[in-house]
Amino acid sequence: MAILIAGVALWWAAHLFKRVAPEARAKLGDPGKGIVAVAVIASVVLMVIGYRQADGAWFWGRSPALVGINNLLMILAFYCYAASAAKPAKIWLGTKLRHPQLTGFSIWAVAHLLVNGDVRSFVLFGGLLVWALVEIKLINAQEGPWTPPPRAPMKKEVVALVVTVVVTVVVMLIHNWLGVAPWGA
Repeated sequence: MAILIAGVALWWAAHLFKRVAPEARAKLGDPGKGIVAVAVIASVVLMVIGYRQADGAWFWGRSPALVGINNLLMILAFYCYAASAAKPAKIWLGTKLRHPQLTGFSIWAVAHLLVNGDVRSFVLFGGLLVWALVEIKLINAQEGPWTPPPRAPMKKEVVALVVTVVVTVVVMLIHNWLGVAPWGA
């Protein structure tokens, strides 16, 4: 469990570094981007290794209903990511959410908590969910009021929806290949 906690903590530190210590981050200049990238990659490696090794109590497991809700939430999470990618104008959701990527990340974490009711999942997905919410709060406090961006043409909306479906199917196939059936209990 210690490796998993270290991975989540390193993720937090790498991502919050510029928010909580902007002067220190600015001093690093462009090489700081590489340092942060290495820290993020290291955190993911630690989280994967730690999650696989960790053990703990189970409180609930997968059920057909929870898997179905998880899959619907994952489609919404990927759509949020698509909303964050469209630039300079945003697809519909990107004009409604200030932080579509962090919102999508939060939805991803909640979806995974629904189907993984064990302690290691609470640490991983719960820890990442709390990080995303803290990040949103810090960004809002530092950047002040938000002005929604202009709406993109309908063509971008259709592309975002198609990309969302394709990415969802690919991720489900990868999960299945790794031994986690994403479409059943």
